[in-house]
Amino acid sequence: MKTDNPRFRGSHLGTLALAAAAIVGIVVCVLLAEPFLGAITWALALAILFAPFHAWIETKFKHPNLAAMISVLAIVLLVVVPAALLVGRLVEEAASGAASVRARVADGELQRLLDAHPGIAPIGKWINQQIDLPAMMASVATWLSNAGATFVKGSVLQVAEVLLTFYMLFYFLRDRNAVARLFRDWLPLDSADTERLFQRVFNTVHATVYGTLAVAAVQGSLGGLMFWILGLPTPLFWGVVMSLLSVVPVLGSFVVWIPAAILLLLDGDWGKALILAAWGGIVVGGIDNVLRPMLVGNQLRLHTIPAFISMIGGLALFGAPGFILGPLAVTVTMLLVEVWAARDKISGRKRPD
Repeated sequence: MKTDNPRFRGSHLGTLALAAAAIVGIVVCVLLAEPFLGAITWALALAILFAPFHAWIETKFKHPNLAAMISVLAIVLLVVVPAALLVGRLVEEAASGAASVRARVADGELQRLLDAHPGIAPIGKWINQQIDLPAMMASVATWLSNAGATFVKGSVLQVAEVLLTFYMLFYFLRDRNAVARLFRDWLPLDSADTERLFQRVFNTVHATVYGTLAVAAVQGSLGGLMFWILGLPTPLFWGVVMSLLSVVPVLGSFVVWIPAAILLLLDGDWGKALILAAWGGIVVGGIDNVLRPMLVGNQLRLHTIPAFISMIGGLALFGAPGFILGPLAVTVTMLLVEVWAARDKISGRKRPD
């Protein structure tokens, strides 16, 4: 086919210019939205997670604005208020614990404990020479106290992001059908592939949030149970702490049970120390290896390693929103590659030899 027709060349160049202008516009829009990335991500995640609940609210309240407002208020009461109270309480308990440890270190109790075990006494003396433990624990206690006060009061930016999240959530819930139609019109996919894309997004958000929280709850419960059985102080508190640490990739419940086992060992409770170490390493750690692939990896249709990398890379690239955006980017990209490969295969079959 000849392409020297001026009208064809003009049409072709016009299409390229339009595509270039669209790409520039998209880049500008992304830059404009970047400061609000956290609010947009959490609002989208909450809209997906609570979509069935909002659909039920809509059956009770026919007015779209009223239904969306009721859903947003219910989500605030279900998510934000308990989370704020829980984290604030945890920070206060941690500050109290740090102050108690500081007092024990200042009284020389830790040094007496190390002196009672000649094998590790030199290590304790070296640490005492290199690090001013009382001053360090005082700094930790002060920092935790200030962090608790800051969290309870909330900084201006944090409050603004939370308000913006629920402001956007209102419109995501109210106009979700219109947004879905808009994506169906804009995406260069047929209806079947578009539905697959939507389903993959929903599955990714559900798996990332619910799967991670379920694994964290089980690990925290098992860790707190063993703390209670062994008679360790505040097992409920430490169980919740282990649950929260289990949510964070790289960190985990071992941040709590390993120091507890070491302290039991220093106190001479060899049996309890070994039980706690075995329980933490085999049962609590093993649950993560069993449940996480089942609840997260399988739903994401990713192997455990790519799923792990998507979360870590997302957090490194986007910050806290990367917890959702990392897995979402990987799973959506994989689907688009699948669609592209399928279309290329079909076009190859149609191409004459």
